Amino acid sequence: MIQNDLVAVFHASFHPTRGNVIDWTLRADPNFELDNLEFNALPSGLHLVEQDIVYFSKDGHQGVCAFRRVKSTEQGHRGFRLSSLGVLLAKSTRPKPWRHVAALKTLMTMLYARMELTDTLQPSEDDWEPTKVYFEEHKVKSVDLGGAGDWSGWSHELDGENRDPSNTNPTLHLPHLLRILGPSTLTLYKHVIGRKRILIYTLPPVEAACILCHVAADFCYEQQVDSRPNRLVGKSKEGISVLGMITLSDVDRLQAESRTGNGWIACTTDAIFLERPSYYDLLIDLTTSTPNKATRPTFYSSRPIPSQQASTSRGPTHRLSAIRFAWSDVKLWNELERILQLDPSACHSSSGSTCCTPGASDISDQKLKLITAWTDVWRVYEDVCLICAGLWIGSWRGNSIQSYSTSNGAENWGSVRLEGDDDLTLGTITQSEGQIRSLGAGIEGRPAPPSTSTPTNKPMKKTSGMVLGTGKASGSRKTPQSSIMTDTDQTAQSSESFAMTSEREDGQLRTTLALLQTFHAHTSFQLSTLESLLPPPNDRPNTTIYLSPKDILAFELGPFSSVDERYLEWLVEEYGSGTTVIIKRGWKDLFGIVFGYG
Repeated sequence: MIQNDLVAVFHASFHPTRGNVIDWTLRADPNFELDNLEFNALPSGLHLVEQDIVYFSKDGHQGVCAFRRVKSTEQGHRGFRLSSLGVLLAKSTRPKPWRHVAALKTLMTMLYARMELTDTLQPSEDDWEPTKVYFEEHKVKSVDLGGAGDWSGWSHELDGENRDPSNTNPTLHLPHLLRILGPSTLTLYKHVIGRKRILIYTLPPVEAACILCHVAADFCYEQQVDSRPNRLVGKSKEGISVLGMITLSDVDRLQAESRTGNGWIACTTDAIFLERPSYYDLLIDLTTSTPNKATRPTFYSSRPIPSQQASTSRGPTHRLSAIRFAWSDVKLWNELERILQLDPSACHSSSGSTCCTPGASDISDQKLKLITAWTDVWRVYEDVCLICAGLWIGSWRGNSIQSYSTSNGAENWGSVRLEGDDDLTLGTITQSEGQIRSLGAGIEGRPAPPSTSTPTNKPMKKTSGMVLGTGKASGSRKTPQSSIMTDTDQTAQSSESFAMTSEREDGQLRTTLALLQTFHAHTSFQLSTLESLLPPPNDRPNTTIYLSPKDILAFELGPFSSVDERYLEWLVEEYGSGTTVIIKRGWKDLFGIVFGYG
């Protein structure tokens, strides 16, 4: 199916005296503005990598570009020519810019191949001919875009007849996101459903961070766009805005997006945003995820500074405070982790190197065991003694039948388990041989571990992380090969590789759909609980409701968690139709929930 959804195609490059410029473009509407897109297509630091994929947006239009760094003898370019070829899509319910990624890569290769053949430094009009043909075939031809921007559910998009055959849909990387972020994923989930402002800071290459933006927006997408009657509906009828790559030229746009109340998710390579926490509510620093130290990305919450603590009227108004997952997130995380462990595409053994894990010389086995078993648990900032007291009296043992299912029944909720660590940087992950990024190149990087001569036959329990931007099957076994292979051997090897690839993709698809269903069920459960506590629809505007610790427990949240308290306030603000919430946290209320009274 041809995607007739393009409104513009453009080429951005770095000029030695003018900086980033758009030097060629085609538009379906001549009046369509492309101002400042050259900065989104060529963000800071991209000159350090050979190629990359960048997702961005412009006035509500989603876009994507393919970046290339090509050797050049042109004067002033310092030996390299930096350029990006990108497209902008028409507005729709579910724009799919990733469907054009493969074509953009091919067009960029053809463009520079033609320039090399003609021995020219600047592309001529004839060199743009393949790009012109592609744009004419895919530009907007009707208002409904020929169904290119329709939304009919996750099963239809990921496994329907019109699914993306190249498997470049970012949603398929949801299992990878969970393995990277671990239980802190649920902190991101709460900010997404609350429609907060989320910024991801990364280093080049940026494709992984851009994909994380789209995947995070998918947590609650089904619930946010569902406008069926007889259900709790939010103020906004669209999903949270995915801005993609932003730069310093987008500051005014960020402020405008913030005023809409729809929330947004963006990523950047500009470190100066770390010093401007007033622009966002949650910061995810991917640069702190280091394979050698087996650490996850760091989460920061933007908190306003009280006026009496501010040094001057022109001083900072917000500060960053490290934030971690809450104790109440353990239950949902256990369910998500169970689904990840059932992923057949990652449950294999191999004698090769582990994917995205440090070498054996970097971290000892004993240290890995300690990290995998206890790191996340002891980072919980909640008062563990109070929570254990609540568990002891059984106040948290109730499991609502409206909530998501548990692996072994509702009775297991009393025994809290956070076993293992699905961090991609830890040795408990299944070994694989997929394509990886080099050390320091984003969230997937790791040093190449030394090869071992003795293969291990012990099956691994943890699931392996999938690798962004690769279509190769991971985990293929290394077998001794003779210097001469017959046609029969090559055919058998090709068939085996194809079968393994198909099995991995099917397992990845099933895991993704199961995870999406779990998130949707949990969101529906919490919204149904909120609806039961709200007054009738006609009485909700300008009404105040009071929630006790017992009411907070009904949401399966922690009555002592300030993060959960703010999360409930976000829910009521978005879905309460003008209702205001006040959470009672007096000593009598807390005393009653700890000792089972009230």
